[in-house]
Amino acid sequence: MNNLPLQDLIDRLETELYRLHYNEQSVKYYRGMWKRIATFFANEGVDHFEEDIGMRFLEKEYDFFELEKSGKLTQSIINVFRVIRMLGDFQQHGSILRRYYKQKELLQSNEFKDILQRYASHCQNKEYSKVTKDHYRKINEQFLSFLESHEIRYVADLSTKHLADYINTLLGYSYKTVELNLCALRSFLRFLHTNSLHSQDLSVTVPSVKARKQNRIPSVWTTEHVTKLLEVIDRGNPAGKRDYAMLLMVTRLGLRTADIKHLKMDNLKWQDNRISLIQSKTSREINLPLLPDVGWAIIDYLKNGRPKVQSPFVFLRHLAPLEPFSDEDLLFKVACAESAPRTSRIFWATTAAESLSATTTVNVFGVPVIPAAVTMTVALPAVVMAPATVAVSTCLLPLTSSGAPEPCRVILNVVTPSCGLSSDRSEIAA
Repeated sequence: MNNLPLQDLIDRLETELYRLHYNEQSVKYYRGMWKRIATFFANEGVDHFEEDIGMRFLEKEYDFFELEKSGKLTQSIINVFRVIRMLGDFQQHGSILRRYYKQKELLQSNEFKDILQRYASHCQNKEYSKVTKDHYRKINEQFLSFLESHEIRYVADLSTKHLADYINTLLGYSYKTVELNLCALRSFLRFLHTNSLHSQDLSVTVPSVKARKQNRIPSVWTTEHVTKLLEVIDRGNPAGKRDYAMLLMVTRLGLRTADIKHLKMDNLKWQDNRISLIQSKTSREINLPLLPDVGWAIIDYLKNGRPKVQSPFVFLRHLAPLEPFSDEDLLFKVACAESAPRTSRIFWATTAAESLSATTTVNVFGVPVIPAAVTMTVALPAVVMAPATVAVSTCLLPLTSSGAPEPCRVILNVVTPSCGLSSDRSEIAA
């Protein structure tokens, strides 16, 4: 549709909005914006859509780039930007991509709804974790919705071209996002074949992501950065007490946000000074020490901040409805003076690095070493000129229900004999 006249493109996009059951008020907003955009294109002497001209419209009408640079974009301007992007995406892919979906149910076909439900049962029988099941279902719901927009009515008609067209919509996303989408897609395609819903196993045609997730040096925050992040939380109000306790559990214990959202009163073993829970990702039990600062932060929240409602969950929403966080709720909207990463796992790496640095010496190869009871040989980056043995003794590791150490990540500061202290860090599994 790249050479489709702008008005024809708009007409087709409007038809797609109605097919997806956008309400009349939303369609009316889009019509108004499309009319303004079409007028701008006509004044520019262009009769088909080009995204760079759409961005010029944003700049002329809203001073978009200057406001974006200063961080002063309003939601209304962001909505106009989304209208421009929607036109570009629909022109390129013939579909309204998932970033614009607002309705909870994407599929219109009963055939596809039934297949998706069967696939969800398949994931349940495979004993995937709840997080994996939710991700895989959502991704493949979006894939089936993409097929619907291309008038594919039966999965038996699915071809490699349809797969290629859908995968092209992932261009520009991060490595991890693309990897997750492709893994979910392979799982779904194998399900179709093994259940005789498709004659071919198309999962073998789904490409692999070439870049590796460790192709960049892992990021680790300094103690000062973590302290600044915690200090900006307003602990004088109930929500601040909650946010502080939750973020402290991330920075001090390395818990995943999903586990913090699902933390229950029964998981807090006050008499034993520990936290015991089943991890959402691995479905394995883990026992962590209930550190004094973490414990007091939780107590302060429970006594002085938590809404007075009956719930087995520790942390609750503070706006109606007063209930536990859902899996879709994001917990990293805490304002801070410096830009923060949108992942909790960086804090686990930071905590591990700090734990190591407290008792670290440097061996002849320039590799930090903890005085040893247990040793392991690890592969370090090429900057290290010889193999190294890293010993771990006093490092506090989470324990499984059997008492064995839970695998964790250790971040090492690397020093090379020729270069002195380096900022490079290597991540290893301990």
